[in-house]
Amino acid sequence: FFNGGVEQEVAGETRILVPSPRDVPTYDHKPEMSAVEVTDELVARVEGEEFDFVVVNYANADMVGHTGDFDAAVRAVETVDACLGRVIDSVLAAGGVCLVTADHGNSDHMLEPDGAVSTAHSLNRVPFVATVAGVTVRDGGRLCDLAPTALHLLGVPPPAEMTGCDLLVRPTGPA
Repeated sequence: FFNGGVEQEVAGETRILVPSPRDVPTYDHKPEMSAVEVTDELVARVEGEEFDFVVVNYANADMVGHTGDFDAAVRAVETVDACLGRVIDSVLAAGGVCLVTADHGNSDHMLEPDGAVSTAHSLNRVPFVATVAGVTVRDGGRLCDLAPTALHLLGVPPPAEMTGCDLLVRPTGPA
């Protein structure tokens, strides 16, 4: 999802795909999906210091949200929360940084004001969390700001074609 929908690997890229469960008709029957397996794989790679940059997609909240099953959506979000805790712990232990966000909501809005169940993507703002010491996140961020933010953290200037900007505000002057 980070590469503009291009299916082919580019030079220097390694794709690790952990399949979603196929033994259920819809993911409300298994809201955990493959999040634990994704996390196990990711933590092993982080601990093995295999990569300088990783993008991971946890689809649980989206896929389970589409079913309209609130209790299953809660379990999906709880699963991702636990998995992100493990990922963040391993990345921080390795001296890295995590940027956590989403491109849209779903499980965050499952009931309409008239009581109807909502199974569609929401238009709510999504959170952006950065595990970078001493910085704050600027207000009004957009999805197009994510890549420039990651590039700045990697010490790579964003190309002119990128119209977004760094979401992280670093302190200026003496500490």
